[in-house]
Amino acid sequence: MVPVAADLLPQGIAVGDVTSQSALLWLRTDGPMVAQFEWAPVAAWDWASKMGSAVDSPARSSPFTTSPDTDFTLAIPIEGLKPATRYRFHVVVGAKDREGSPTEAQVAARGEFTTLPDAKSQASVTFAWSGDLGGQQRCRRGVAGYPIFNAMLAQHPDFFLFLGDSIYADDVCPSPPNEPGADFRATTLAEYRARHRDQRGAEALRRLLDNVPVTVIWDDHEVRNDFAGPFDSQMPSGRQALREYWPIRVASDNPHRLYRTVRAGADLEVFILDTRQYRSRNADQDGSAKTMLGEKQLQWLLTGLTESTATWKVIVTSVPLSIPKGGGASISGNDGWAGGAGAPGFERERQVLVDHILGQKLKNVVFLAGDVHYVQANEYDPNGDGIPDFYEFIAGPLSAAPGRLTMPNADLRPTTLINESGYYNFGLIRVTGSSFDVTILDETGVRRFFHRLSARSLSE
Repeated sequence: MVPVAADLLPQGIAVGDVTSQSALLWLRTDGPMVAQFEWAPVAAWDWASKMGSAVDSPARSSPFTTSPDTDFTLAIPIEGLKPATRYRFHVVVGAKDREGSPTEAQVAARGEFTTLPDAKSQASVTFAWSGDLGGQQRCRRGVAGYPIFNAMLAQHPDFFLFLGDSIYADDVCPSPPNEPGADFRATTLAEYRARHRDQRGAEALRRLLDNVPVTVIWDDHEVRNDFAGPFDSQMPSGRQALREYWPIRVASDNPHRLYRTVRAGADLEVFILDTRQYRSRNADQDGSAKTMLGEKQLQWLLTGLTESTATWKVIVTSVPLSIPKGGGASISGNDGWAGGAGAPGFERERQVLVDHILGQKLKNVVFLAGDVHYVQANEYDPNGDGIPDFYEFIAGPLSAAPGRLTMPNADLRPTTLINESGYYNFGLIRVTGSSFDVTILDETGVRRFFHRLSARSLSE
């Protein structure tokens, strides 16, 4: 076996935004280098190893040179993959020869991922979700850092849905007790990059990303607490660092757009919302002009929900639906959808979404959220007929201070199934055509909560 020169990639590798036929392969080199990916189904690698030969014609990317323009990060799309297939890839790096290919090349990393089933396949899908990593000085303790990712890897999810606060740029991580490298608040592009570099160096996170694809969306602490994108001068720098350090698929005609969908088989479609980039100020009075999503994203969501053929329609919102969550003395208004404590939220726009779900008689709608640093699950019955119309599950933190438990407000008629704090956690979801299983596990892998939803037909 060819030895791996892992020190050439100090932040490791990652695979992002996997579909049934494509993926984004990510790396960061320690300075300018030429990098090239090669990949093939795991079955082909295993057969070659068994026969004592090389893989017959693995696919290869063009060579790419990493640059300080992106802090030596690189994300390469690969296409033409087979659905529901396990792939292995190698990363080859070296100096640049006259033809632009790596010279003195070494295999710097190996990773694996599984493509998702296509939209016609009745296949079960399992994915993890959580957020809030390294907040309130709960940062990397030791080189390994964040043991919760070992527990997540042990569950073998098809992908990890990272619901934001992937760094706490506006907080410090004093050393000791944390690893050195993050004892400052970030306000510039260089500082945001440094905070991401530190976070991505954690060995447990690197092991997870070697083997599990990630789908990332931001929340507020990638820039600063409770920011509203159009009004925050630091937002462009925070957004650029996020895009550089996570493999996020974007449209060529709209490179700043982060909201998108994930289709995984016949039974699951995930709508990932960007709740930061287009929002009004939290303190603005609620009304027709106040928005969290912006009109274009809202219409995209409503249309997508109506047209979706998936059994389960999952809406990812980094902030909860019904928990009043103010920004403290320095920031007025509520940062989540719900208003409360005499401060406005974004309830008018939330009601547009609720009315659409009810008016279109959409079934099997589930919201996933994070942000508040505790576990909560709610069944919602806004029309009061005794039958839940949609559900919300909240997970996190991965590693941050426990949140102060707050019950949801009563506007959407919630029934709360769990409201629990005090431990790091992530959620694990298994989807089939008939069921939607939700499990919450702590950082040691112990199950703290389980709930099964049964699919409802359109006639119910």
